Amino acid sequence: MHGPRSLFAIIVSAVLGTSLVQAASNMVPDYEVKLLMNATAVLGTDNKLTATVLSTFGMPTTVTKMNVQFLDKSNKEIYNAGWSPRIRKTEDEDDFELTYKKRYTVTSGNIDAALTTANTEGFDSTDTNYDAQIEWGYQKQTLSISRKKSASGSGYSGMDLPGQSKSRTFLIDNAPGKFDDWLSNGWGTTALASARIFGPVLAKRSIGTWSSLQIYIEVWPIKDSAGTGIEYIVEASFKTTSRTTAATKQADLIALLTNKGWFLAQDSLKTQLIMDRY
Repeated sequence: MHGPRSLFAIIVSAVLGTSLVQAASNMVPDYEVKLLMNATAVLGTDNKLTATVLSTFGMPTTVTKMNVQFLDKSNKEIYNAGWSPRIRKTEDEDDFELTYKKRYTVTSGNIDAALTTANTEGFDSTDTNYDAQIEWGYQKQTLSISRKKSASGSGYSGMDLPGQSKSRTFLIDNAPGKFDDWLSNGWGTTALASARIFGPVLAKRSIGTWSSLQIYIEVWPIKDSAGTGIEYIVEASFKTTSRTTAATKQADLIALLTNKGWFLAQDSLKTQLIMDRY
């Protein structure tokens, strides 16, 4: 009986052993609801938010400027792999913010399935360097997993962003391993070495309050599809850590904007527009 008993013991220990090694849990996201507003209805002739919009959300007339650009090869190799490396300069901040963002589509509202997919690709709750966020639009949701870094803005004036060569250097020098080795070793930095700038776009953000939440309205002047003029994208957004709050307040904000005649019933695709038009 000695042989079979040993085999049984081996099987039992193998089964127990594997049950103790549990996969890491999914990342816990926060939620950013982003809804488009009808630019013709909410912007004055000066392309600034009207006094009515500002007073509705208790917003001052002052805005915060943000200058944003993305880097990618002309064939959009990085973007097509689901990544977006971005450089942003925010008014009154000395340094450039570098963001490496990986996107996952949320299908039929199944947020947990997207988080599980991300987990199988190496983004789980043990990875504290990355932040998970559900970007919750009108009908579409996207899971974004972002790693933020910074680079010195010394020597640059005002809202200026670095040129192509320096932008490549900043993003290559700070590239996180998951991005760099996504498709193969050194894939990300190799692509960045021959990347160009998509943008820049100088956006303006107004901050107010609504329904006990901090609310933002951003005005993004993006090159139009013909490439000859500017299309103004106006986006209202708020953040919450609660999925329930995101769902209920998203519906409430749609109702308010619709009632005012300000709602644009489309999903916000700012990054895609910038990648398509620059």
